[in-house]
Amino acid sequence: MKDNTTPKERLLKKVRKALLERRDNPYPNLEDMPLYAALTPNDIPEVMFAEGLLAAGGQFVFCEDDIQFIESLLNLAEERKWHKIYCWEPLLQQLLDEFGYPYYTSDKDFDKAEVGFTLCEALIARNGSILLSNAGMAGRRLTIYPPVHIVLAFSSQIVMDLKDGFALLKDKYNARLPSMITTVTGPSHTADINHHPVSGAHGPKEVFVFLLEG
Repeated sequence: MKDNTTPKERLLKKVRKALLERRDNPYPNLEDMPLYAALTPNDIPEVMFAEGLLAAGGQFVFCEDDIQFIESLLNLAEERKWHKIYCWEPLLQQLLDEFGYPYYTSDKDFDKAEVGFTLCEALIARNGSILLSNAGMAGRRLTIYPPVHIVLAFSSQIVMDLKDGFALLKDKYNARLPSMITTVTGPSHTADINHHPVSGAHGPKEVFVFLLEG
C-alpha cells in the first residue's frame, strides 16, 4: 500500500513516538564529569591562548609594556600601509594619544575603514578565543566591519575556560549583562558550494591580539 504521508508528517510522527517512549538517561552523571583533561604544570594559559589563536589563523603579539606595544603597532601599520584605523574606546584612545598615534574617533568614512581597534572582555586560553561584548564604545560594528580587527588585552584578562569568562562578565555587570556577547576564534571563515575556503565573508579577514603584561 502506498504511503501518502509527506516527509514532514513522517518526521513529526517519529518525534511524537520518541516523546511517548520515554527512556532512562543513558548518561546520568554526565554533568559531573570533567569537560577537559586535567591541566599539567606545563599548561601555561598565555601559551595555550597564543597556540590556539595561531592555530585558528589569528596573529599574536606579546608586549612587555606600552612602548613595546606602540612600536609593534607602528611597525605593523607601516608594513601593511594602514591609514584608516578606527578606535572609539577612551582607554585605547588615551594610550594612543600618549604616543601621538593617529586614529579616527568617529564613524566618518567608516565604509573605508581598514582597521578596527578594540578592547575585549577576556581571552579564553583553552581554545584561543576572544570574548567580546557590545558594552564598550566599540559596540558591534568595530569588531565586525573592518577587514582587520586588532584587540588589546591584558594578561589579567586570560581565563582558562569559557565558563570562567562568563563568571568574569557576571562579576563585572551583575544583572545588567550586555545584549551582545560572543567569542571570536581567529578570522572569519566559511566555504563556498564547492568547499573552497573563504576568509572575511562574515567578519574580519585578519585578527591580531596584542597581549600587554599587567
